[in-house]
Amino acid sequence: MNDFLEKNPWNALRQFTNARIALGRAGNSLPTAPLLAFNLSHAQARDAVHHPLDTDALHEQLRAQNFKTLDVHSAAPDREHYLRRPDLGRRLSEESRAALAQIPDESPDVVFVIGDGLSAFAASKQAIPLLQAVAPQLADWKMGPVAVARQARVALGDEIGELLHAKIVVMLIGERPGLSSPDSLGIYLTYAPKVGCSDAQRNCISNVRPEGLDYPLAAHKLHYLLTHARRLGLTGVGLKDDSDALLASAPPAPVIGDDSNANTNGS
Repeated sequence: MNDFLEKNPWNALRQFTNARIALGRAGNSLPTAPLLAFNLSHAQARDAVHHPLDTDALHEQLRAQNFKTLDVHSAAPDREHYLRRPDLGRRLSEESRAALAQIPDESPDVVFVIGDGLSAFAASKQAIPLLQAVAPQLADWKMGPVAVARQARVALGDEIGELLHAKIVVMLIGERPGLSSPDSLGIYLTYAPKVGCSDAQRNCISNVRPEGLDYPLAAHKLHYLLTHARRLGLTGVGLKDDSDALLASAPPAPVIGDDSNANTNGS
């Protein structure tokens, strides 16, 4: 059987990417192993869309990290309605809207929302590590409670931020799963959130996961955008992400055991 398997000459390039390249050929078809791997990835992507968000576990983990939490639900009553009616995922349910309206006005600088989106896997796995990475950088910010949102679209954060009188809302939401990334998290920032904000008024950081944009780098970008959003009073097309330039200009970290930069004045 192996006599019929033709290896692709680009096979060495596979070490540099998760993309499906240089898979080889068996006759006119794929070899069995990459075909089975494709079917597995497709099943994982479908599961990511339909798997429910474990909100109880999220609330427990957030409170263990000393975050205050809120539980909200969009106007989509279930997953079927959520997938067929994207507009329902952009607005709160009547119960959630009424509950948020009763919260005392504390006018936080920023409110984080964790939404299931199209991948509850991403929200469950990536949101809390990202919050842990960025929270120490926001020591001088007044943070509101973290809202955990079910059946959520990106724009749901606008209504949540408006009702909580937040200056900025940050939506952490599961992105549409790909065949190699069923657990990718997206970050969306909106200054002066209110119902009716357009996508042109937001900034997005995409593919947050250990295999993509890792937590420290995502937190660096998020802190940069938050800082400049507050300074300029806007997000969206008018706010450019130049955070990579800061990393490029930063001095290299000292190497452990390297005494070349040691203090020589005897102190």
